[in-house]
Amino acid sequence: METLAAWVAKIDGWIWGWPLIVILLGTHLYLTIKLRFIQRYIGLGIKLSLAKEGGEGDVSPFGALTTALAATIGTGNIVGVATAIALGGPGAVLWTWLTGVFGIATKYAEALLSVKYRVKTTDGTMAGGPMYVLEYGLKQRWLGILFAVFAAIAAFGIGNTVQSNSIAGMVYETFKVPYWITGLVMAFLTAIVILGGIKTIAKVTEALVPFMAIFYVLGCMIILAMNYSTIPQTIALIVKSAFTGQAAIGGFVGAGVMQAIRYGVARGLFSNESGMGSAPIAAAAAKSKNPVRQALVSSTGTFWDTVVVCLMTGLVLVNTGVWQQGLKGAALTKAAFSQIPVVGPIVLTVGLLTFVYSTILGWSYYAEKAVEYLFGKKAILPYRILWVIAVFFGSVWSLSFVWDLADLLNGLMCLPNIVSLFALSGVLVSETQKYLWSGRVDEVAEQQYFAEVMD
Repeated sequence: METLAAWVAKIDGWIWGWPLIVILLGTHLYLTIKLRFIQRYIGLGIKLSLAKEGGEGDVSPFGALTTALAATIGTGNIVGVATAIALGGPGAVLWTWLTGVFGIATKYAEALLSVKYRVKTTDGTMAGGPMYVLEYGLKQRWLGILFAVFAAIAAFGIGNTVQSNSIAGMVYETFKVPYWITGLVMAFLTAIVILGGIKTIAKVTEALVPFMAIFYVLGCMIILAMNYSTIPQTIALIVKSAFTGQAAIGGFVGAGVMQAIRYGVARGLFSNESGMGSAPIAAAAAKSKNPVRQALVSSTGTFWDTVVVCLMTGLVLVNTGVWQQGLKGAALTKAAFSQIPVVGPIVLTVGLLTFVYSTILGWSYYAEKAVEYLFGKKAILPYRILWVIAVFFGSVWSLSFVWDLADLLNGLMCLPNIVSLFALSGVLVSETQKYLWSGRVDEVAEQQYFAEVMD
């Protein structure tokens, strides 16, 4: 097992190193250009996410968005950003943010294809995602099977056991509650939600996700307001370090520009999951009149996750100055938030608890749809039960090997998904042209295509 774990860790480090960073960032840039900077419609996407639902589907557009955000907004937004700063310096914050900006195009593209190629199952519910895009859009079922296998197995790591373990560890450190008790509570809370399927998950995430995101962002804003006089210097340091690197200072060992880019981009990609193919599975369940409408809604997920939440974390971590102490990951985050009496620890604790629990709910749906694709409806209930059991055992296990394996499989999920994005880029353009773009660039045309998408 030790040899296997070492090999998995080595391959994982290689996969999530420069190769995947270049592939994903290249995809973001390619689709941004191909789709004429689709990011300019982010305001319309936010408006559509709150608009009246319409068309075939299982849940509202907002429910599909919050389900995806539940899985996306997690420890990566807090601990992941801290890791990027600890290894790449303050400049990593800017590169994480830019990854989110360009990742909006990829999230849009993934969702568009997943809604276009979704299918209605025997019980009338929708099923979609990269596996269906690969089978029905690209006519390569074997790639769809590969993606589903990677997703179903990886979900037990990134979306289940490592999340419950994080909660159990934090609750023990804070309140001295034994790991197994936290595990039982988490398993019960998970069971009562996921056994009801996507409609129940969406109802819970519609309430939980806005609360946890607003609470966390407001908490960060309060912390920044308490240090408002140093915010301009904080922003200047982040921008300067992104292009010049950061010399050693305090306990910080120093980092060059390439390190800032590498760790900033890597954590941004890992946090918002643009290109991984997970969020489009939830998008395919949305009630939508056309693929572009839900694609615009889904693209806002990357905006909220990285452009807003990750940025707020990064500003707090750099502004408090704890990045100079040589701390890493969770220790760095805890030190930053602990500097602010009362408010800081509360924001961090509630943020992590809600972020992690929502991730378990969101990823349960992704995994379920992957299993359904592979084995049919009969496999759903046994898989849900297995998911709940894994939540408990994840809280009491040592998970370094599981984390590395899940990390590796998440990286492998990206590959077939990205193949479909490039191969079907013509479909992306034609669908966007049909529902969004106009041949004339004038005010009348703008009003016409906005009205078309809204309708």
